[in-house]
Amino acid sequence: MTQLNDNDIVIVEAVRSPLGKRNGGLATMHPADLLSAVQQALVHRSGIDPAVVGQLVGGCVSQVGEQTFNIARTAWLSAGYPMTVAATTVDAQCGSSQQATNLAATLIKAEVVDVAIGCGVESMSRLPLGAALKGDLGRPTPRSYFAQYEVTSQFEGAERIAEKWGITRADCDAFGLQSQQRASQAWAEGRFEREVVAVDAPDLNEEGKPTGTTHHVAKDEGLRETTLEKLATLKPVGREDGVHTAGSSSQITDGAAAVLLMTARRAKELGLKPRAKIVDQCLVGVDPVLMLTGPIDATRKITERTGMGVNDFDVIEINEAFASVVLAWQRELNADMSKVNVNGGAITLGHPVGATGARLLTTALHELERTDTQFGLVSMCCGGGLGTGTLIERV
Repeated sequence: MTQLNDNDIVIVEAVRSPLGKRNGGLATMHPADLLSAVQQALVHRSGIDPAVVGQLVGGCVSQVGEQTFNIARTAWLSAGYPMTVAATTVDAQCGSSQQATNLAATLIKAEVVDVAIGCGVESMSRLPLGAALKGDLGRPTPRSYFAQYEVTSQFEGAERIAEKWGITRADCDAFGLQSQQRASQAWAEGRFEREVVAVDAPDLNEEGKPTGTTHHVAKDEGLRETTLEKLATLKPVGREDGVHTAGSSSQITDGAAAVLLMTARRAKELGLKPRAKIVDQCLVGVDPVLMLTGPIDATRKITERTGMGVNDFDVIEINEAFASVVLAWQRELNADMSKVNVNGGAITLGHPVGATGARLLTTALHELERTDTQFGLVSMCCGGGLGTGTLIERV
């Protein structure tokens, strides 16, 4: 593996919660408590003194109600950690926690801090997507926006991507089945056990108040046994004649994840072992009407800047927002799909939007270690037409 320079930005630890299905095991938990549990696991597993953390950057999409008021800091303070550690919560839509982690790495690279945490959370059971749009506070897009771009939904964007790249309902169903099969195999073989921290969530009575007891959530809850025949019976979710169904679209999910970053020099001083380094990162803007093609442009930006080809990467995580997103990316870049989402993705595991980026980075790191390979690429599509990219290398 590669040799480190003192100023390289390294990952020392990365953890995630189990991913809870809608109204499932994590739905009783305040999202700040869920993120706090993951932050505490990160500190405990790494052995770091929380006081040496310079800043936290957290991702969250529906920043309303329980998820407002800078939830990254609320979670940190709820753990009883030092109040001197500052935090910022960002919104880059579905890529929020990947961009949060990229920004944390940038703070270190700029020598603002030498230790930082990138993290994210979303409790979609408690605060569904679009929760911030409810009420009489107005629309997020002014009239001037409509003169520039057609306003579409992510569902419509996914369907238009399928049309542009010639992706069929059969293609999407087959991809959805593969996601389920890969995730089931990963859990059966214990591949996720090192990255997942079990969570004790409160039990609630009929009035929705805590009973004083808890239940243990240790495994992703979105896995389902299915077949192509069963998937073929599902109704389209985007259009009446669309190619995507609940079996080929990401699930509504609760979850959190966190990544501990620092300079290689600081890791050495603290007696901590670097596990990977950040090689490159990007956030790109793409057509906000198609909306979900960001991974294509982000991957191209990473390959152009590093001189690597897409098949030089050993582990690739492209978020399964919809099957067409990954399939269009593959067709455009001619990627080897045996390296892509090898443990399943959001179609099966779920997509807690504010947490998924850090979750994918966590999974990519652990998969590189499991397979004893070197380079991992993570990329996501994002609402509004963005694409995230992070390239990591084991050390």
